[in-house]
Amino acid sequence: MSANRLSLQITAASPDPALLDLPWHVPLAEWPAETLAALPRGISRHIVRFARMSGRVIAIKEIGESVAYREYELLRQLSRLDVPSVEPVGVITGRRAPDGEPLEAVLITEHLQFSLPYRALFSQSLRPDTATRLIDALAVLLVRLHLIGFYWGDVSLSNTLFRRDAETFAAYLVDAETGDLHEKLTEGQRAYDLEVARVNIIGELMDLQAGEFLEEDVDAVAIGNALADRYRELWVALTSTESFGYGDRWRVQARIDRLNDLGFDVGELDITTDVEGTTVRIQPKVVDAGHHSRRLMRLTGLDVQENQARRLLNDLDEFRAATDRQREDESFVAHDWLTEIFEPAVRAVPKNLRKKLEPAQIYHELLDHRWFVSQQEQRDVPMPEIVKSYVKHILPTRPDEQAILGVQAADLREDEGDLPGDMLIG
Repeated sequence: MSANRLSLQITAASPDPALLDLPWHVPLAEWPAETLAALPRGISRHIVRFARMSGRVIAIKEIGESVAYREYELLRQLSRLDVPSVEPVGVITGRRAPDGEPLEAVLITEHLQFSLPYRALFSQSLRPDTATRLIDALAVLLVRLHLIGFYWGDVSLSNTLFRRDAETFAAYLVDAETGDLHEKLTEGQRAYDLEVARVNIIGELMDLQAGEFLEEDVDAVAIGNALADRYRELWVALTSTESFGYGDRWRVQARIDRLNDLGFDVGELDITTDVEGTTVRIQPKVVDAGHHSRRLMRLTGLDVQENQARRLLNDLDEFRAATDRQREDESFVAHDWLTEIFEPAVRAVPKNLRKKLEPAQIYHELLDHRWFVSQQEQRDVPMPEIVKSYVKHILPTRPDEQAILGVQAADLREDEGDLPGDMLIG
């Protein structure tokens, strides 16, 4: 074993000594169950396993050495650009079996907590519009990638992880193997990525229907086409130039508000007038996603998804109005809301149930439950009472999205088969 360790080459920004404790001399498909973490896996043409290391979970993909290094660097670049994607840990090469047989290199990434592959989501008997919500999340992700010049090359549900974001989902890029980063994408590159996405998604949804995970009457082709429509709508809203009369200057703020509603900040506007000064042209020059999540982070320190942030900010605004503090500094009110409302509600959930969902998602569901119970009982039910009801009747039925879905570690040693598409690393 020591000889095998000596032959390893580890490339990582912050190498963890615990990496050496994993059985790199064994082909990934044969790793012992006690080393693995029981997490749901997607379809793969590569061998992928999840392993526990230093109190966290990592995803390990066996792949060619040059491809592993390239994908590692791409993921590092995406991380620096703050694009929703899995965090790269490192690349290990020089693996050898005890008999000296060389083994493939591996790419290691952090497992994205509370995330699920699309197949695991469809195994939970979700609402009929789940496919549409996943498509919306993927469209937002694709637009964000294209805005920073990233060409994906293999856009699909299989190459994406999803995290719950209030009533919607947030999408994260998992597989960057076919991707490339440019200064700016051409119209042809964007169109090709979008067409690949449309075709792949139609095929994946039809595959779900064949496996009876999706109702037969769901129009897979229409959903695939809807992705293209949603993408184009977002792209136009974020990049198009708008002209209007000088007397309609209010439309500048309306455009900013529209972009904020889509979850994007406008860091800079390019506003020009014609020679006579009667027409104004506006085009956002710097756009970035996460308007509401950044505002909530600034006010409370909570780092949550965009739609969760929107919901929590609405609750903060209601708290501000209910306590008649609209004229006070928002940061002071936010501190009181955090310490008097949000934190007590989340802490009231028993520790053994907190792995079910993220704290922000739990609070979002508490707000939903409060509305339902208050409507049912025709009174304003206080939050402590709502927490007790939610913990008793709702939360125990939720799948454990951190530990996950009752998958047995032994099942992870099954062969992947000849199914198409890439495995989810996340």
